[in-house]
Amino acid sequence: MKQSMEESILDLLCKEAVYGLTEEEQQELAKLEQSANSGMDSQAFEYTAAALSVAGLGEIEPMPEHLHARISADLTRRMSDTPVRSEVPRVVQASGSQTTDEARGSIWNWMGWAVAAAACIALAFNIFSTREARQISGGPTPSPTVEKKPSIAELREQLLASGADIRRATWGKGNVAGIEEISGDVVWSDTKQEGYMRFRGLPKNDPSKETYQLWIFEDGKLEPHPKDGGVFDVTADGEVIVPIDAKLAAKDPKVFAITIEKPGGVVVSGREKIAALAKTETAIS
Repeated sequence: MKQSMEESILDLLCKEAVYGLTEEEQQELAKLEQSANSGMDSQAFEYTAAALSVAGLGEIEPMPEHLHARISADLTRRMSDTPVRSEVPRVVQASGSQTTDEARGSIWNWMGWAVAAAACIALAFNIFSTREARQISGGPTPSPTVEKKPSIAELREQLLASGADIRRATWGKGNVAGIEEISGDVVWSDTKQEGYMRFRGLPKNDPSKETYQLWIFEDGKLEPHPKDGGVFDVTADGEVIVPIDAKLAAKDPKVFAITIEKPGGVVVSGREKIAALAKTETAIS
């Protein structure tokens, strides 16, 4: 009967050292210890659990050797305070002799420390596993790297530095009165089918009334149906850079023209209002 009670006490002590007990389990442990008059040292479990808790397990790394040695030394010292019998005494039936229960008590005293040490190992594994899982799942989420989108001016510079076949043309005035001091250039690559217009002096327009439209001429005599280079608006003073939006592939352009058209642009321009003209002057290889 007493052996069964002591085994129940041992189970509860192990659980207390590793996981903790509920209020009902604590009451049950107290009753069992009082009824069984157990010789097991329940403080052994508390001591070893406490020693392990302060042994630097906050970080997910192996226990430092000096802490491991210190805890082992403390455990050895505490165990030396409790006499350990090398063998179980012979059971004698005579009155006053040592009984089987007394021998079993000595074994339980020693086993209390042995199981406490095992409980420490289980507790260490539990703490390490919990902390590691928390570190993995609860760590800060890395901020996504946002790639900076290059500006139009940077894209123009990249085209010039690409080594592609670059054609350049310089803007001059067209036939619109008041647009006299226009300057800037056009850079274009047949290979990349990419180009950029740079202006100074092109007036701001009202998008609700009109828009600018680029035309690309492959014939120096200004063919009747040039390539549409896209529409754009000027909304700021100073230098303006606009990417060319060619609707069809352009090959070896000779002239670029900017006309003023109705909002949205047109399919065929009457060329009544030419704001600027640029004739190809150089080819940069």
